[in-house]
Amino acid sequence: MVVNRAFSPAPRRAALPLLTVLLALSAGVSGLAQANPNAGMSSAANPFYGSVTLHPATDEVVKLSLDDAVTRGLENNLGLKNAEASQKTLRGQELQALQLFMPTITVSGGPSVHEYNLAAFGFGPGFVKKLSGLFPGGFPSNLSFITKADVTVGQINYEQSLFSGPTIDGYKAVRAAEKVAYFDMKSGRGEVVQQVATAYLAAIAAQSEVDNAKALLDADRVLLDQAHDKHEAGVVANLDELRARVQFQQQQQTVVAAENRHEKAEILLKREIGLAPGQKIALTDPAPYSELATRSAEELRAQAYENRQDYQKYQAQVRETRMVVGARKAERLPSLSFRGNYAVTGVTGSVYHGTLAAMGTLRVPIFQEASLRGDADVARAQLAGANLQLSEIRTRIDVQVRSAMMDVEAAQKLVDVARSNVDLAGAALSDETDRFNAGLDDTLPLVRAQASLAGAQTNLVESLYQYNLAKLQLARTTGVLEQQYKVYLGR
Repeated sequence: MVVNRAFSPAPRRAALPLLTVLLALSAGVSGLAQANPNAGMSSAANPFYGSVTLHPATDEVVKLSLDDAVTRGLENNLGLKNAEASQKTLRGQELQALQLFMPTITVSGGPSVHEYNLAAFGFGPGFVKKLSGLFPGGFPSNLSFITKADVTVGQINYEQSLFSGPTIDGYKAVRAAEKVAYFDMKSGRGEVVQQVATAYLAAIAAQSEVDNAKALLDADRVLLDQAHDKHEAGVVANLDELRARVQFQQQQQTVVAAENRHEKAEILLKREIGLAPGQKIALTDPAPYSELATRSAEELRAQAYENRQDYQKYQAQVRETRMVVGARKAERLPSLSFRGNYAVTGVTGSVYHGTLAAMGTLRVPIFQEASLRGDADVARAQLAGANLQLSEIRTRIDVQVRSAMMDVEAAQKLVDVARSNVDLAGAALSDETDRFNAGLDDTLPLVRAQASLAGAQTNLVESLYQYNLAKLQLARTTGVLEQQYKVYLGR
């Protein structure tokens, strides 16, 4: 048997719980993405720093391009899954609010057993005795005052809210809240793309450090062999061979440390994209480098206002709180609803009769002044706060765009200087190698030249990494990271 909800008072019942839900949502659902940049590097504190690992490690080597890594990150990121679930929850709330405008139709029916005590209705023995004189022969002596009836009922119930101001504005507010959750989810996607790309670039930089360290180790091995041969031939002193051996062993330590950093960087990348920590991977993209086309701060700021999901989220929050204010004001308006039913009722197995009920209800609030004013003041305060946040984020976007532009320009200059330093250090090492082979210098200038080249190469790798991070941050600041990260990185 279906539970009949047709006779509960609809308009006021629908409006107040809906507005309570909206106020809770406007206070809590919108804080997800904006908190991400300040959270710690832990999925416990911030779910965007974790991912869902669906498969154990295998012996297969997984080849990963930057696009592959970003795709896996978007599919498996824990925080993004939470944001998507939050959006679905708000979508469900929107459908629930929509139901308040639609008719509610239920069907109920079934048999029932009724037992009546006539004495409880005033038809006791004393009353019957008074009436017995009106009937020839009197009432039967075996008259029972307890009677039973088997009744079967089939009923269709209809209920609809014809007009309710709080319900209308409340539905609009729920739709705006669903938009807030949508922009939170889109902002979360940008967060994931930035983190995955950063982890991928860090792993590439770590691999470049390993390659450079191994190349210098090979050069140091050649130097050590040459110094040993010359010492054996009596051309150079034992000190030269000792210097070459110390340099070789120090470079061995550098290789070990670089390989350790590379393995850790790959583990962090696998955490971001949902691969098991023990899974073997091979990065297929080299370190990207390309210069960005020059654009003015005004152009980038306009692009940010158009595409930044957090800015759009705050605009949706303003619309949401504006609808809540309207709903609070509409609580003073009358509400109109209709409910009715058609039923077939009768004694089981006998004649059935149709019954019809129809009733319209006009509900007018007469005196709820303290409650209505309090609700309205709270809603207006929330609207004022949302407007202030929207104004503040416009200024924040301007600051972030200009700061990101300066970071990109400075990082590009550092890359240019680092490239020049590598070229100069390489030329100096080549000259010192020629002088050593010619017997004009001992190993000390050559060791220093190698150390200078190693430092210049490390500086170049770091400069390229920071330059790419600055470009990613600029793309994130203008709100186009997910769509244009390959353009900004020069892929």
